[in-house]
Amino acid sequence: MARYTGPVCRLCRRYGDKLYLKGERCLSPKCAFEKRPSAPGQQKFGRRRRASERALQLREKQRARFTYGIMEGQFRRYYKDAVRRAGVTGENLVRFLEQRLDNTVFRLGFGDSRAQARQIVRHGHILLNSRKTDIPSCAVKVGDEIAWSPKGKRTEISKVMQEGMQSKEVPDWLSVDAATMVGRVVALPDVAQVGAKFDPAVIVEYYSR
Repeated sequence: MARYTGPVCRLCRRYGDKLYLKGERCLSPKCAFEKRPSAPGQQKFGRRRRASERALQLREKQRARFTYGIMEGQFRRYYKDAVRRAGVTGENLVRFLEQRLDNTVFRLGFGDSRAQARQIVRHGHILLNSRKTDIPSCAVKVGDEIAWSPKGKRTEISKVMQEGMQSKEVPDWLSVDAATMVGRVVALPDVAQVGAKFDPAVIVEYYSR
């Protein structure tokens, strides 16, 4: 499975905002963006060229792509599916991204970051409707149940996550039982509550050209 394997802290510095790619570390004083918020690479002083509209659109698209940790081909497929579905294309795109299994595991508080949640899914520690599913891009639907597998419950990470469940904020479109570590999809993601670090309308403009 193709994925970005470079230093993720550089991405936050490149796009000028915290993308929360390292979970709890991003909230601590160790966060690289807090220490050095300037863009990576050699700093050039003097007059800076103004970024073109196309460059700004590309930046928004890349920010969304790296936030969810997916490659260009897959992101483009999500956009094409969003165009085909009835409704606002930008909102459809955000819902497709939010309904990924790895993102849902992250939103439920079963992982500190989307990267960690993806690894948990890939290692077969998650059950989707009582069946082991190791495909991070699998789309969840309303009524689906997400739980730890018997193997996953024995891991140290599941115990650590359960201890911190009380402090985790779960979005309204999901519900979770902290005692049993079982989550459910109760509605479609509310785009207004997602708190996206990017503007989906700008991404639609980028692909529409």
